Formats: sequence, structure tokens, C-alpha cells
Amino acid sequence: MLPSDLIVKAETLLAQCRKKGLRVATAESCTGGLIAGCLTSVAGSSDVVDRGFITYDNQAKSDMLDVPEDLLMEFGAVSEPVARKMAEGALAHSRADIAVSVTGIAGPGGGTPTKPVGLVHFGCSRRGRETAHISAVFDGDRQEVRLQAVEKAIEMMFQAAQI
Repeated sequence: MLPSDLIVKAETLLAQCRKKGLRVATAESCTGGLIAGCLTSVAGSSDVVDRGFITYDNQAKSDMLDVPEDLLMEFGAVSEPVARKMAEGALAHSRADIAVSVTGIAGPGGGTPTKPVGLVHFGCSRRGRETAHISAVFDGDRQEVRLQAVEKAIEMMFQAAQI
């Protein structure tokens, strides 16, 4: 069950996109479809949500989103360049106007000194504009990290929809 505050944020994003005639897509790794699930938990979201890509594996990122394998090897999946390419790939392979991407380490394991548990990179592309990137290190357990990532992704899409 998703927290009610996330559903409210999803409703606000969907209303903003509907008002501007925009469609959205997601490219998700550590959130495993939670962003798309949050958006589609709102009745009537099909007029805004185009599709979601769950690319948990590096090969899926390459196959579905055209993330170059050499980029994955050089920077790792949890990185700014990969997050940007994931968002751009989702836009290229959809009818969406805005695409958000999420790649991170939700835990409890998998962290390193340079990429700790809770580190998440986000990309957000809007057709005709430069791809935005942010990163954050979230506190909490696996589920808390994932839910915070969903919230941040929805906020990024909302900002892109206001441009």
C-alpha cells in the first residue's frame, strides 16, 4: 500500500500534465515499477501515463533504453550519466513528453564507500529540453529508500511539466 501523501502528489502531477496535454514515462531500476504503480493507482491516469520500463539489470538498461554498455562499465549503473541516458532512452522509446529515471542502491546491501546504501540518481527528460539530473542519499530501510525515490521522481516530473 502506498502512502496517501504519495497518491496526492501523483494526482497533482497527473492534473498538471493533463492541463498541459503532456504524457509521461518512467525508467526504473531500484524502484522496480513503484513510480509507474503510484501514478497508475490514480483512476483515469491512462490519459497521462504512456508506459514504464523496469530495467533492473544492466542488460535491460542497454536493451530497452539504449544505455551504452561502455557507460555502464565506466561509471556503473548508479551514476549520473546512466540516469540521464535512462531518461533519454525512455523518452526515445515512448510517446511521452516527459520521462523520469531512477537508479540507485536501496539496500540493505550493495553499498560501497563511494556509493552508499540509499544513494539514488535521477534523470528527467522533457522533449526539446536538456535532461535534468539530481542525486540524493536517503535514510531508512529498503522500502523507505524506495518510497523517498518515488516521491523525488514525481517532484522532478512535476517541475518538468511546469516549464
